[in-house]
Amino acid sequence: MTYFNTYLTLGLQHILNIQALDHLLFILSLTCIYRFSDSKNLFFLITAFTLGHSLTLALATLGWIQVSMHWIEFLIPCTILLSAIGNFSFKDSGLKKQENSALKYVLVGIFGLIHGLGFSNYLQSLLGKENSIIGPLFAFNIGLELGQIVVVISILLFSSLLIRLTKINMSSWVLVISGIVIGLVIPMILERW
Repeated sequence: MTYFNTYLTLGLQHILNIQALDHLLFILSLTCIYRFSDSKNLFFLITAFTLGHSLTLALATLGWIQVSMHWIEFLIPCTILLSAIGNFSFKDSGLKKQENSALKYVLVGIFGLIHGLGFSNYLQSLLGKENSIIGPLFAFNIGLELGQIVVVISILLFSSLLIRLTKINMSSWVLVISGIVIGLVIPMILERW
């Protein structure tokens, strides 16, 4: 049980620290178009991301795939940029239609694959000491999912409060947050190019 707690904590720490800025910006870009009342599909999106993340973590840890870390580190902020740019087509009245798009789940899952590869070298060095990677990888991913849920709920609470206090409409809120995310991620892309 000790190793489970260790890897669960590692998964939580992977998302719940400022050094995971790229991960946090990605979640912010996904979350900013949702309200609590229509967040059910948001949690499915976050889970699709975790599944993609988990798959590449497992495959890379087993040594079944190897990708240049230079390209992965470049592609991670590109996924954030694409997510934020996608928000510019947000129409508050059309959210229900957007939520039902299978393409969105597929894209978020693919973005999860890319983000998972970004963390795979570090996790591979840790898991290399274990007899089996199944338990530690499972614990890590549970921690990651719990951490993402904490971040999503925090973003939803914060945005609900700010929208209520400032009386800004949802479409404007999405544009402001997406613009901030784009402004933060472009320097990452240029630095990693």
